[in-house]
Amino acid sequence: MSQPSKPIDWFPYLLLVPAVVITLVIVAWPLAETLRLSFTDASMNPETHYVGLENYQKMFARNFPEVVGRTFAWMVIGVTLKMVVGLLAAVLLNAAVPGRTLMRILIMPPWIVPIAIGVFIWGWMYNGQFGMISGLGQRIGLLSGPFEFLAFKNSAFMATIVTDVWIGTPLVAVYLLAAMQSVPRDLYEAAWTDGASRFYRFRRITMPMIMPAMATMSLLSAIWTFNSFDIIWILTEGGPRNATTTMIIDTYKTAISRFRYGEGSARAVMIVIFLTIFSLLYFAMIRKLSKKGAM
Repeated sequence: MSQPSKPIDWFPYLLLVPAVVITLVIVAWPLAETLRLSFTDASMNPETHYVGLENYQKMFARNFPEVVGRTFAWMVIGVTLKMVVGLLAAVLLNAAVPGRTLMRILIMPPWIVPIAIGVFIWGWMYNGQFGMISGLGQRIGLLSGPFEFLAFKNSAFMATIVTDVWIGTPLVAVYLLAAMQSVPRDLYEAAWTDGASRFYRFRRITMPMIMPAMATMSLLSAIWTFNSFDIIWILTEGGPRNATTTMIIDTYKTAISRFRYGEGSARAVMIVIFLTIFSLLYFAMIRKLSKKGAM
């Protein structure tokens, strides 16, 4: 005789309903609406017409490729500096030295302080007339007179990166510090017994063990940096002469400042596409490196 089939237990699926509804309302619906608007001439005019790929053609016919290149340059430089400085800070915070707890507390203010307040402080320091950086540069002889860091293209670009690194490094350092503290101490003791140097232990034990954490944090940091808006907007609003206009700033200017919602939606869709491609390539690279390390 055949066994009677068990009734389906619907309770686990019911528990998933709130999460599914929230995801559809907060994520899926706005994405679908943005995609729809990207094919229209939506603006302040209540009448909206379907324009096909016209918004995308306008976008690429202008300076959008330059904006894309600037965005990736800003992201790569910023994330690289955050990972390097954060790793060095984590190593120092993990060292058995007096006052280690106090140093761990003091590294957090750049990340704890509201971003707007921190960026405003950096804006004052970049000021050429009364800013600390310009004054210090003149005092030690690096500058011959007041220098407006945010008034020139190259200096403004680097100034926004420095501010972004200052804000993002503490989180990277604390995250990598937690990863370092999870490494079994037996590995270090065995290597120390065999006469391995401190650098050798760091290179052959610490780095391989924290590599998954570094991969996760670098990806998250890349996405956050790519979508960073407030730092650039407060400091330069994308200037001077669009020197700091990234994709997110360009999207905001088009959709909000110029009220071209259709063109702004097209730019937002491109941001999603770029981030999706970047994430897939990143995970593929990490998977390949992990397999190579396991062999």
